[in-house]
Amino acid sequence: MPDFADLGAAREELDRELALKARAPEGPKPNGHCHNCGEVVEGTAFCDVDCRDDWQARQRRGAA
Repeated sequence: MPDFADLGAAREELDRELALKARAPEGPKPNGHCHNCGEVVEGTAFCDVDCRDDWQARQRRGAA
């Protein structure tokens, strides 16, 4: 049977997962081009982490 520390750790993990999901907008589907800069890419929606982060920041601000 879990003790209070185990229950607290499980709750903290759940809260963290929910906060991260609410914070990061779901990314667009890959279409052959970076959704941020337009560079040709294969199998991913962004050419690198910087473009992904820039796109996410603009989505949070409400700019398309």
